[in-house]
Amino acid sequence: MKGKTNIRYLFMDIGGVLLTDGWVHEYRKLAAKKFHLNPEKLEKRYNQAFDTYAEGKLTIAEYLSRVVFYEKRSFTPYQFRNFMFAQSKPFHEMIELIRRLKAWESKAFFILILNQHVLNLLHLDWRLSNG
Repeated sequence: MKGKTNIRYLFMDIGGVLLTDGWVHEYRKLAAKKFHLNPEKLEKRYNQAFDTYAEGKLTIAEYLSRVVFYEKRSFTPYQFRNFMFAQSKPFHEMIELIRRLKAWESKAFFILILNQHVLNLLHLDWRLSNG
């Protein structure tokens, strides 16, 4: 890429941009099957709690206590959370695009990644020219 740009910041999400959205309906169905949960109850409780979680008003532990661990289970929150997180896979094309941007820009270029599910702004101050 040649030329100069006035772009100084690139904002992006993680889920659905850099990684697949690891907690969509199909993965909740897999979780229900793997952990022997009632899929209808899981979906209902997910619908009741997810917006509050996405707004950052619940931690992952609080979210799981409302959706899965509202009763005693034969597995731990840690095991369930690991299963959830394992469903998210990288979008290699987007990761490659970020790598190309890093190689292209010769000045400081700030990439800010928003994770809406915990409303946590990760300040990744990458100097793209430095790799």
